[in-house]
Amino acid sequence: MRETRNIVSRKKIAKGAGAGAALALGILCLCAAARAQDASGRAKLNGNPDAAKFVTSDLNNFLHAYALASHATTDAEKAAIYQREYLDKGSPGLKDFVDARIKSVANLVHAIDTHPKYYASLQSVIPQVAPMEPAMRASFRKLKELYSDAVFPDVYFLVGRMNSAGTTGPSGLLIGLEMDAKTATTDMSEMDNWYKAVLGSPDHLPGIVAHELIHYQQATTDPKTLLAASIIEGSADFVGQMISGQNINTTAYAYGDAHEAELWHEFSTEMNGTDFSHWLYQGDKSKDRPADLGYYMGYKITQAYYERAEDKKQALRDILMVTDFSALLRDSHYADKFASANGGEDLKK
Repeated sequence: MRETRNIVSRKKIAKGAGAGAALALGILCLCAAARAQDASGRAKLNGNPDAAKFVTSDLNNFLHAYALASHATTDAEKAAIYQREYLDKGSPGLKDFVDARIKSVANLVHAIDTHPKYYASLQSVIPQVAPMEPAMRASFRKLKELYSDAVFPDVYFLVGRMNSAGTTGPSGLLIGLEMDAKTATTDMSEMDNWYKAVLGSPDHLPGIVAHELIHYQQATTDPKTLLAASIIEGSADFVGQMISGQNINTTAYAYGDAHEAELWHEFSTEMNGTDFSHWLYQGDKSKDRPADLGYYMGYKITQAYYERAEDKKQALRDILMVTDFSALLRDSHYADKFASANGGEDLKK
């Protein structure tokens, strides 16, 4: 949920122990809340990419609240303004985002007060969002071409507390703009090294939306193993890139391409376990390499499966509907290219 999502984990990033392993992309962006529906409920979802709404009203409400709060003289007054003018007036998407990521007006105010120059810069970024709708809707239409059963939720653009670039909720896709608001002129002096690495450009927004849209399609919402969770996230990157043309995790993927064999050998010893901490939702805990390289491993497995398939539409359906992740790995033959250097051991895992 890409909580994106960096990768250095860029999509749903949740920073620090308070955000937990949620990297927002957070806790498995997996969209569980929005997608855990029975078949009858799913049938009622929107299948028309042109009917989905791209909602930016919360961004305008935030700017209004920000302007009023800039004249506040106490923390209590500031919090009251953001509560009244932003959170209380929020769309269904903002309500979900508060529940899932912001949690309280105090958290929001703390983030703004900690990064005042950065939040001030949102005034120039917010007007750029609405004109991106055609590119985002083009991704929706592309998915419909590739996968006829695709469903298309509304998309809400929001300002949060710098712990989630994207996730989903009952209302639809929830995009935390502030995680993708860094421009060439942004003053980054308030940021630690982790934020400097994970904050993205507004130009990434179509890719973030595409990643979350793929999560919305997936059959598995609660992966039990590292392999399953990595394929869930990596396939959202892979298919999201297919429909948007954007790779939203360039830092991690560049590192992965340069260290693919060693990463696979390491990953393959842990992939059937339930400890995600070395590979996913790491926040700022990964010190010697990019965070969340499980996304990369899942991407490569998904890519191998798709490229081997003769029927690409069926392969895409298999990827989105997968519940047997070991079978997908086996049928991808991704491990084969490393087996010769490892005495065939990878094929036995």
